[in-house]
This record gives sequence, structure tokens and C-alpha cells, in this order.
Amino acid sequence: MANPFGAFCEDFYVNMRLGSQMNLPHNRETLLHFFERIQRQFPGMTRFRKSDNGELNLEEDRSSESYRWVSVEQKRISAGHVNPGTIEESLKMHTMLLEHAPHLLGISPVEIDYLDVLFGFDLGFSGNHDEIIADSLLCDSPLTCLTEERGAKPVDFQPTVTVALSDDCRLQARIDVVTRTNSYQVRTGDYSDDVISVYLILRRYWGDRPKEPMEKLFAGMAERADALCHAHILPKVVKPISNAIASRS
Repeated sequence: MANPFGAFCEDFYVNMRLGSQMNLPHNRETLLHFFERIQRQFPGMTRFRKSDNGELNLEEDRSSESYRWVSVEQKRISAGHVNPGTIEESLKMHTMLLEHAPHLLGISPVEIDYLDVLFGFDLGFSGNHDEIIADSLLCDSPLTCLTEERGAKPVDFQPTVTVALSDDCRLQARIDVVTRTNSYQVRTGDYSDDVISVYLILRRYWGDRPKEPMEKLFAGMAERADALCHAHILPKVVKPISNAIASRS
């Protein structure tokens, strides 16, 4: 399986986001040159589309088990590799984008707002997602006290935790648990096949204008994220959710 964490989730992905404080260029020649440069490096990225809000996307076939995508928004470049064979493989496109985006899109270090690396885990469950999270992650927490009321059912259990990893607070790590069950589904018992997502996001704010190249900073952040996943996210977040899902199968 093209997924280094396939034993614990249905899909795993590594995303990169580079945020600017100014609008990115959206003229035809500049953007086409940028996407053509990506295609030369990754020939499978042939699907180009423009959304109603002006977002431009270039991607591989999403029906494949593993695929890449790139998006240029008004003030952000985003990219992802879904189910890469290795973490190193997932970083190839992100590194290339960070190396070439400054001169291809005219992005100056002065305008950069933040740089993100996101490790995402999707776990499928056709049932009450929020109940799964309440039971697997918050069962001993005082915050679940309302579930002790007669007839109470979890409808919004989406914990988010952010910590600073540096003294200046410019390097931060966040855990997001995203559920996709709505009140109608809980009320009727008619659940979809949506996924529960767990995100580990490392964000580097650009306030001090770091001297290192962006691609080098990103590689270090990805290495740190990988270590955090193995030390904390997998054993303490993803596995308990996976076990709770398995117990209801």
C-alpha cells in the first residue's frame, strides 16, 4: 500500500501551505509558466481547473490510490501528496515549489506570513463521529460531563490544541480533530461514509524573516512533524480512534 501509515488510517497525506500577506500574481503568463514548470517535474499532473472563487488547481488523477495536487489561491500556495510511499517522496514536490515559487511568482521573503507542514490522517466510519471522539479521546475528561444527562448524544466533539515549540512562539504545533457528523444524521441514524480527520500542523510564522531558504526550513519542520507523529499523534490520537472504530465494526 502506498501509505506509510496505512495500518492506522485509510488515507495519509503531507500538505504544504505558504501564506502571503499580499495577493499573489494571477496574470495568465506567470501562472501558466508556474504550472508548466510543475508539470515538467511531475508529468502525471495534467488536470487543470479553476474554481468559482478564482482558485487554480493542478493535480494528478484523484481516483488513483496516490496522487499530488497544487493550488494557487489569492494569498496562499497549497500542495499535497496523498498516500505517498514514504515521507521523503512526499517532500519532493513541496521542496521544488518552495525553491521555485519565489522567482516564478515573484514572492518576496518580506511578504511571507507563514509556512505550514500538515500531516493528515483520514479514518472512515459510518456512524456518529463525535461519539467516537468522545469515547476514544475524551472519555475521562470533565468536558464530557454533559453526556451523562439522560438521552444526551454527542454532536460536536472536535478538539483543537495548539502549543508553541519555540521561545519566540513563532514555531507552533496544532492538533485538529475534524468530525463530519451533523445533527440530522444523529437524529435520524442515517449516517454517511465520511471520514474522521486528524491533522498535525506545524506552522512557522515569518515575523523575524529567517535567513535559511524556505525549502530547508520546511524539511526541518517535516522532520519534526514526523517525529511528533510517531511519539504522540499515532499512539495517543490516531490509534485510539482507530480502535474505537474497530470495536463498533
